[in-house]
Amino acid sequence: MRKRTLNKSLVAYAALLAFILFASGCLPKPMSETGGINITLYGFSIMKESLEKAIYPGFMAKWKQEHGQDIHFTSSFAGSETITNQILQGVPAEIAILSIERDAQRLKDGNFVTSDWHALPYKGIVNKTPFVILVKGANPKGIHDFPDLAKPGIRLIHPDPTSSGGAQWSILAIYGSELIKSEKQSGEPDQARALQTLQAIWKNVFVTPASAREARTTFELGNGDALITYELDGLLMKDSGKPMEMIVPQATIFSEHPVVVIDRNVSPEKRALVDAFVQYLWSDEAQKAFVKYHFYSVTNNALNDANNEFGHIEMPFTIEYFGGWERAYPEIIEQVFKNKVRSGK
Repeated sequence: MRKRTLNKSLVAYAALLAFILFASGCLPKPMSETGGINITLYGFSIMKESLEKAIYPGFMAKWKQEHGQDIHFTSSFAGSETITNQILQGVPAEIAILSIERDAQRLKDGNFVTSDWHALPYKGIVNKTPFVILVKGANPKGIHDFPDLAKPGIRLIHPDPTSSGGAQWSILAIYGSELIKSEKQSGEPDQARALQTLQAIWKNVFVTPASAREARTTFELGNGDALITYELDGLLMKDSGKPMEMIVPQATIFSEHPVVVIDRNVSPEKRALVDAFVQYLWSDEAQKAFVKYHFYSVTNNALNDANNEFGHIEMPFTIEYFGGWERAYPEIIEQVFKNKVRSGK
């Protein structure tokens, strides 16, 4: 009997304490009362500048004006494979912008993404950028196209394909470039030539950072002779006055970047907000911001044509040249690169 009376007293005391704290304003107010909501977004490494400096502020101002509510963003940036693994392991991301569509499919296969990102505008692709070569200073090694990276003595920085979507794009850029050039010359794509070029180049890779951004940092610190990376990162380095030259290959791939909603992590109360932000990525304002930070727009080619900083690519191609990621990954990344190039067979 005494124990039951004691428990009742404790409950009553706790209730009284909670009332006092609430009345004094010491307890956090409900989200709807403060008007602030947080969105958690995980992005592949090169998304950082455009999101944090332009896209987030633009959407926050728009939402505040239209709804009178403050929006905040929490972000994490790393290699596309890395952030996908983190989401699969349970981090609370509500939106992901990925380097490769294969990672979106992995999230779908893990039941973290249940909605169809292909039903979004432009099949979920928010921006794109081609792959280029960065070299030191005035290009002392005489590098003018991908095959030049196979020259003896070249020290090449290349991100790790096991953690970086950019690294996988780079492999496809090299391999596809030789297929397209050989097809133009002889009428047939020369797979042996493409394999030999990729093998020779990979022998000159001396370090494999975890992401494209880490690879850029390694290059900026004075390491290596060359780096294969997104054109965007080359232009950002140029903006910062780094001593480098950007080489545009004769044929190279455009990487295309999908956005997905991590449906498992989005509460019903936040769904409209999350969907509104995702749709905002294709607005004129957001696409102009992407171009400002050196991505190509997917909605307005006039924005791209007006940007004189973008390099001229004689023979550009996309993932569709390989039949999409559903074929490119098993046939090129696994069968060609992993089984024949990296294994040394």
